[in-house]
Amino acid sequence: MTFAYFSCSGQNNSSYIQLETIKLPPGFQIEVWAEDVPDARSLAMSDDGKVIFVGNRQGKNVYALVDSNGDGKADKKHTLASGLRMPNGVAYKNGDLYVAEVSRILRFKDIVNNLENPSYEVVYDKYPDKAHHGWKFIAFGPDGMLYVPVGAPCNICKSDEEIFASITRIDVNATNIQPEIFAHGVRNTVGFSWHPQTKELWFTDNGRDMMGDDIPDCELNHAPQKGLHFGYPFWHAGDVKDPEFGDKGKDKSAYVAPAKKLGPHVAPLGMRFYTADQFPNEYRNNIFIAKHGSWNRSKKIGYQVTRVILDDNQTPGKEEVFAEGWLNHDSQEVWGRPVDVMQLPDGNLLVSDDMANCIYRISYKGA
Repeated sequence: MTFAYFSCSGQNNSSYIQLETIKLPPGFQIEVWAEDVPDARSLAMSDDGKVIFVGNRQGKNVYALVDSNGDGKADKKHTLASGLRMPNGVAYKNGDLYVAEVSRILRFKDIVNNLENPSYEVVYDKYPDKAHHGWKFIAFGPDGMLYVPVGAPCNICKSDEEIFASITRIDVNATNIQPEIFAHGVRNTVGFSWHPQTKELWFTDNGRDMMGDDIPDCELNHAPQKGLHFGYPFWHAGDVKDPEFGDKGKDKSAYVAPAKKLGPHVAPLGMRFYTADQFPNEYRNNIFIAKHGSWNRSKKIGYQVTRVILDDNQTPGKEEVFAEGWLNHDSQEVWGRPVDVMQLPDGNLLVSDDMANCIYRISYKGA
């Protein structure tokens, strides 16, 4: 495998990256943490936070980024694997890196000590091989299981195979791995996390297309237990009956409505709870969401990072825009698309961008 050194001064040293257009709340600043990371998608981190792993959807590679000189910015990029099939999902546990392709889960053992000579084994290879919504976000839950979504193999359909449109979980150490369906009726989630106090699952879900500019909303969902059904393909956003499949399901009350509607076609992907002290106290336990942005709406929306504020009962209140400027609303030109968010040990926030091929770092310097 290969590695490369690259310059990352934190300034706008690329004509494509336009940091001067990004708007943040007072006291915050954004800089480029790593450039030249093609199709930068899902993020994972070593236990000490010194190595950041980056998945790919289109580029077929998996990267490890290292801040080797300790200046707070990546300066070395390792290519851990190439030629994979949509290796979007990355997760790190007990020294090993796990990578999700469309139908396989791979494991790179003791990866931090083998960045220059990586190898992997296949943990499981029997997930469906459908490419439509086949790319995956993966993460280990508080129960030690690896959570692996299986998106719907279409825009809208009802598959005879129960595993589609679900979130599954597997025991990566089992001798005979059998995926267990944790949640049903999930069209396509590419981001989830667990509440830091209750340890309950929250996830984003992308709504169906071809029902118009404003229908349906994408979703933020809450799954406090196994076995819940979130409506797809019968109902969308809790109260939008599907014109083709709605009559084939149950009343909307039989399904779990979203905890928060996030807007139509905004494509919410990565989401994480913020638990550090670097940002002001009002950001604690907020959910940060990367909205990849609409692709089939007559007027583009999304292309931003938002935060959803939860009350003491885990009820979402308002959603606020935290970072925006990748989309010029007037010209409708786009230069970047946020994909994932991840909190660093120092409390700063990383944001990946698969269009600008980079990773940003957002920090708070004081009002």
